[in-house]
Amino acid sequence: MNRWIDVHTHLNMLEITPAEAVRRARAAGVERLITIGTQPGDHALVQQLAQDLGDEVYCSLGVHPHDADKYSAAVGQSIREGLRNPKVLAVAEIGLDYYYDSSPRDVQREAFAQQLQIALDTNMPVEIHTRDAEADTVDILKGFGGKITGLMHCFTGTQWLADECLKLGLNLSFSGVLTFRNADPLRAVCRSVPLDRLHVETDAPFLAPVPMRGKKNEPAFVVHTAELVAQLHGVSVAELATQTRANALRLFSRLKW
Repeated sequence: MNRWIDVHTHLNMLEITPAEAVRRARAAGVERLITIGTQPGDHALVQQLAQDLGDEVYCSLGVHPHDADKYSAAVGQSIREGLRNPKVLAVAEIGLDYYYDSSPRDVQREAFAQQLQIALDTNMPVEIHTRDAEADTVDILKGFGGKITGLMHCFTGTQWLADECLKLGLNLSFSGVLTFRNADPLRAVCRSVPLDRLHVETDAPFLAPVPMRGKKNEPAFVVHTAELVAQLHGVSVAELATQTRANALRLFSRLKW
């Protein structure tokens, strides 16, 4: 069986229990999962899940752009302290979202920059969310001189954004959106990304891939997105599994396999 990592999931948001999600994932060959912190109120929970659910589960700590108005210096300090936990792999989920504008854009930009600084100071990778904010995302990242490591999570952007992020040293992660009927432009972007810069994810419980559309997403379903990525790159599923595992181990220095 191929061995996968779901680099971005939300175990605390699923309809099934986190333990059941991990069991189903393991049965599908998904051997590692990163459950993502999105705001101060869930940071303790994702760390507890990573602690309780065994070697398969890791977590991240960050403030999502939707909740950027909850970010403060005290929250930043709490993230720094939480990053000492060996089960915390990244500063995430951070970024900009100008589609929903759930927090003011200037507040989003400041929270994003502050959390990038935390990642740089602590030598930790990031997972970045960006929607309708490509230019500002790239501008802020360029301010860090290519020193930020990590990935663009659930990549749905343009070829320009992909190229800029690759030039800045970031990897790209693709979700079930890649399998959607109207995603031809995104599939073209995926083909352009070098295999050693690729990851797959679910972003569960959101964005279930074909053929699971209409169901609540879960980590086990990452294999469907992976099958399409392998097809787009003209490689076997086994080769993609080996490559994405190597990519994750290289990017997330604390990940044990």
